[in-house]
Amino acid sequence: MILQTVFDAGVSIEYYVMLASILFGIGVLGVLIRKNAIILLMCIELMLNAANLLLVAFSTYYGKADAQIFVFFIMVVAAAEATVGLSILVMAYRNLRTVDISLFNKLKG
Repeated sequence: MILQTVFDAGVSIEYYVMLASILFGIGVLGVLIRKNAIILLMCIELMLNAANLLLVAFSTYYGKADAQIFVFFIMVVAAAEATVGLSILVMAYRNLRTVDISLFNKLKG
């Protein structure tokens, strides 16, 4: 509903595509460069939110609510991923005393 009023005000869909592309690019760059597992999870969440932004923008642009249902499911999966990922990180930190992902190969049994 909020995006509909923004589209009526004259904001073009290209701005949403550019913003989502920038956010997704920052997320990919963070996943590829950073070694901290918490930042890695945050970058994955940033990529999921960029995809959500595009889904909502195009859904509003075309006047259909189908993609907004997918956004809801993506948010549920992202919340579950954050919960499971953070619990794994807490257990790994208890054992290794670090959240550096290059040391996680020590967890192989």
